[in-house]
Amino acid sequence: QVQLVESGGGLVQAGGSLRLSCAASGFSFINYNMAWFRRAPGKERESVATINRNGVTNYADSVKGRFTISRDNAKNTVYLQMNSLNTEDTAVYYCAARYTGGSSYPYWGQGTQVTVSS
Repeated sequence: QVQLVESGGGLVQAGGSLRLSCAASGFSFINYNMAWFRRAPGKERESVATINRNGVTNYADSVKGRFTISRDNAKNTVYLQMNSLNTEDTAVYYCAARYTGGSSYPYWGQGTQVTVSS
């Protein structure tokens, strides 16, 4: 059974940092592209960062230079280091996985809340 379990969310002041983790199980992690998405109140879900099986990364313009996605294939875990947080980063953050070459993300975590206070 596929499971993606996020952790690390919380309340932080503007300018602060958080590190999200997503522990994956039930599939061949090394063969999957991983991603972080977020949904802010009243907004559509958006892609924040992706990392493919080879470690190539991609970021939304709004987080470039502040967020870093990484993966540890030995631990079946993907991370999102978030620095210089601002109130617009407040959202529920979701981890997602798709098979290399797939066009959509069939596997999702339950989400973790990140709240940035001013």
